[in-house]
Amino acid sequence: MKKLIYSKFGGPEVLQIAEVPIPAIQETSVLIKVKAVSINPLDWKIRNGEMKLMSGSKFPKGIGIDFSGIVEETGTAVTQYKKGDEVFGILDVFKGEALSEYVIAKEKDIVIKPQNVSFEQAAAMAVVGSAALQIFNTLVDLKKGTEVLINGASGGIGMFATQIAKRKGAIVTAVVGDSGIQAVKDWGADFVINYNKEDVLKGNKPYDVVIDLSGKIPFSKAKQIMKHSSAYVHTAPGPKEIISSFFINLFSHKKYKLLMLKPSPGYLAELRGYAEQGIGIVVSKIYPFHSFKKAYTEVPHGKFIGKAVITMDDLKNK
Repeated sequence: MKKLIYSKFGGPEVLQIAEVPIPAIQETSVLIKVKAVSINPLDWKIRNGEMKLMSGSKFPKGIGIDFSGIVEETGTAVTQYKKGDEVFGILDVFKGEALSEYVIAKEKDIVIKPQNVSFEQAAAMAVVGSAALQIFNTLVDLKKGTEVLINGASGGIGMFATQIAKRKGAIVTAVVGDSGIQAVKDWGADFVINYNKEDVLKGNKPYDVVIDLSGKIPFSKAKQIMKHSSAYVHTAPGPKEIISSFFINLFSHKKYKLLMLKPSPGYLAELRGYAEQGIGIVVSKIYPFHSFKKAYTEVPHGKFIGKAVITMDDLKNK
């Protein structure tokens, strides 16, 4: 089978297609024929070597974390799935390897794909949807009427965070560029700020929660628009943020929360429920497998609404 790998840290140029054996199934695992794989910032942060402490430096490495596909075979101890089931799920965040014709997953790492979403939409759900759920389930106290500011709301996490926060009764202000305005309105944002025309930091409205998804509003600036007792969420923390947040949280009522993604079966089941209820899942760019270098060159620098994914359909004729 074909699998995307790299044998040293670097940019998109280190990626290559390898011919490898189909992975052997274990009694507790599921073999899945992959249909689509989501593109996430973690992909290139790990590939660039930015996260060696978590990912290690052993090569070759695969790439891709969340995916959708069709069950090909199940281990003897598997009870929840059978051949032909359409599923979506998430692999080890720091090992990935989803960009492959086949992947092996545990039962807990997949759920049945809702019939009302495409394979491309299903592949786009697990990482960003789990991140949004983790923010609201473990980092901030979200109640009816909670004032939430989401900076960079038109991207992947923002897509789910905006809609889930609204479903939980929050009052959502979405900060986006020109191209994201209609999307966040469709997702239910109560207020929309176009950062090209207005500086949210100069507004008079204070927030209970500030979620910075774009990396453009650090805590040092965000605290001026935060209420006395409030929370700031950083979604891509490094060592510097981990250290500074520890000391800030010791002395300040304005808390500095860090998102360290920890997927769970509960999140996948919850996302499936949201999808069945019709939550909006926008996939604005779809790349065929053999255009992987183009995908990983364009996506880090593009301002896509929602998500971009890679499909495996072009392998049928290869």
